[in-house]
Amino acid sequence: MTKPITLHPYADRPSFERLLLLIATLLNHPGIGSREKQEPRTQDALIAVQTAMQTTAIELGMALPQYSVHTLRKDLATLRQYGLLHSGRHDWGYYLGTGVMSVKELQVALQALAAQAKQGDPFVRQVYARLEQRLRGRNLDTQGQLFYPVRTQLSRSIVPTDPDEMQHRGQQRNTLFHQLYALEEAIVQGQAIEIYRTRNPYQPEAVGYLQVYPLQFIYSDIAWYLLYEYASNQHLEIERIDRFSNYLKPIAASARGINTQREQLNIAHHLLKDGWGLYLGEIEEQQRELASELSLTQVTVRFFEPVITFIVEGEYRHPRQIIHKGSKGGIRYIDYTILLPPRSIDEFSRWVYRFMHHAKVLAPQSLAEQHQEAAYKLLQLYE
Repeated sequence: MTKPITLHPYADRPSFERLLLLIATLLNHPGIGSREKQEPRTQDALIAVQTAMQTTAIELGMALPQYSVHTLRKDLATLRQYGLLHSGRHDWGYYLGTGVMSVKELQVALQALAAQAKQGDPFVRQVYARLEQRLRGRNLDTQGQLFYPVRTQLSRSIVPTDPDEMQHRGQQRNTLFHQLYALEEAIVQGQAIEIYRTRNPYQPEAVGYLQVYPLQFIYSDIAWYLLYEYASNQHLEIERIDRFSNYLKPIAASARGINTQREQLNIAHHLLKDGWGLYLGEIEEQQRELASELSLTQVTVRFFEPVITFIVEGEYRHPRQIIHKGSKGGIRYIDYTILLPPRSIDEFSRWVYRFMHHAKVLAPQSLAEQHQEAAYKLLQLYE
């Protein structure tokens, strides 16, 4: 006896074309059906998808009947069944697989990747190279615009960062840059690791093995840094990656998950926002600062022409800055006042030194004396 033939739900041409048009719509309109924040989820999202499907059909010269929302839900369920659409909620719009970006959004993302690759991130460089190979010459880049560097960053690392490049140039350095993949995995898993610091220019005795939870890679000014938390006491610290050796050992049964990682990362960035520079302080003062038990220091610097405009333009240089304009004897100046934790005074001072004889520290007195002494030492070098 022959088995009865069971037709596929999309065996008829109209159903098959409707499903393909839905796929084409979600590919060309990633995020379709998203809602604004705080708005309730309604079937308006599916109506937006229906409308976009009609537009896609017209563009392709095809006729598409106006199907019901119920039929559209069935088609979306089919895409979930075959893994084209992920199984979670789509409150922020529908997209297929990893196709979450429009061409314009992809262009911006590629430019960001290219800029970071130039800063010496070997993993990002490899990802960018693979994407470039896949996308060049495709219909997405018919006019060569996709890879045009509309945006870039001119900062670059002053030390070798890419193991492949080091090997090619014969400049092999046994630094932690050789362990970036393992570091990244430890970050997203919340895995404690043991690493080895080979040098510390500011505290020569602070070298040796460290057991830490790595939290984030940070690129700042001239180099890549690692933000981490000591596993023993929750002390947060930032150190240049090239000051660690090519050694990384996971600590067994210590993974704490991404949520705890995110909480500690937010605390670290709170310290960065309130301070000046990358130094987060020693353990005791850091704990007191986080508990709001540490007195801040008010610093006032008087800036003169021609740097006044540069200082005034930095409206977001620090959240606690206050700028007053004034003049004395026909000489224009501005007084730049800021509240800083004691840990940040030295880094702020080094920033002020950039402006040489166009800046005068008014308060605190100890910092004014330090600045004056630095000026005398500079004068002696020229004498």
